[in-house]
Amino acid sequence: MHKIIISALLLLSFSSGANETEVLTVDRVIPNNLELAFPNDRRIKPKSSDFKLVNYVVMSNEIGERWAVVTVTNASTGSRTLENGHLMALFANGKRKSPLAFKVSFEGSETLSITVSFGENKFPILTINTETGI
Repeated sequence: MHKIIISALLLLSFSSGANETEVLTVDRVIPNNLELAFPNDRRIKPKSSDFKLVNYVVMSNEIGERWAVVTVTNASTGSRTLENGHLMALFANGKRKSPLAFKVSFEGSETLSITVSFGENKFPILTINTETGI
């Protein structure tokens, strides 16, 4: 009987340990005035839009998933749809990447916070930006 209980406890501890690597933690906050000068020879930038990035919080886990909660304002008075191409992250190796596919509708002048995934990357996200056409 004791062997069955011990075996069950060991199984539970192994399964809960596997889930811990998937838990997201907030990465260290990078100040807004930090200047970074990674080359951008291919001139990679987000799609121009009416969206203004208000702020963001980057998160990751032990298996290298990169996520962010971004707060975005639709600077237009009309309805707009925010898509993954409107946002771009700069990683610690100088690479730039948009988040995985998503679409969120905004009313005119609306501000929303959304959670987006940048997939897996061994390098952390340093900044996120938008390209406002206004």
